[in-house]
Amino acid sequence: MAATSVDVSDVTDQVPLDVEGDITVPGAPPEMDEDDFSTLDEPVKDTILRDLKAVGKKFVHVLNPLKGSRSLLREWDLWGPLVLCVMVALLLQGDNAADTGAPQFAEVFVILWVGAVVVTLNSQLLGGQLSFFQSVCVLGYCVLPLSIALIVCRIILAATATQTIVLFAIRFVTVLLGFAWSTFAAMAFLGDSQPVNRKALAVYPIFLFYFIISWMIISHTHSDT
Repeated sequence: MAATSVDVSDVTDQVPLDVEGDITVPGAPPEMDEDDFSTLDEPVKDTILRDLKAVGKKFVHVLNPLKGSRSLLREWDLWGPLVLCVMVALLLQGDNAADTGAPQFAEVFVILWVGAVVVTLNSQLLGGQLSFFQSVCVLGYCVLPLSIALIVCRIILAATATQTIVLFAIRFVTVLLGFAWSTFAAMAFLGDSQPVNRKALAVYPIFLFYFIISWMIISHTHSDT
């Protein structure tokens, strides 16, 4: 009987990525089954603190995407993305009604959420193994580096009356770093969920999503300058 050779790389590429998960209850007592643990039996303060700690841990995972990726995928939620989306929309909106050069709150809010949904649908159509809300969660949390860059840019804009080339260069580099970090973090979490031969098609929408946010940040100026 003739021996047949098997390409190990082909076999490993076909192994499904175990990232299935649902909204879990972090902080549940270890001696109690998670199905028996109900947040209705705990004080509101404990529930809020537990959720805040869970969101904070996910922020840490985004800042250090090489560790804890499975935790972010399994224990997904939309609280962190919602907070970041509202913060970015508030910081980017015009200072007053006459400020037509800056995007308004609703525009930024819709761009972020619709963009995350479009990128997620593209991933699903390409055969991604993540659920819809897992992907939206990751894309939303990975806006954190750009949110930090936006805060730095707003401080620079508020601290000086006139904008020089040097200050613009500082803002540009800050946003560029935030864009690179957001894209890298998103790919660290989402890259393994895509088929090997379709990763390039999945990366481009993610790149474009964070590029649009970066462009809104770097192009925002005060109305009185």
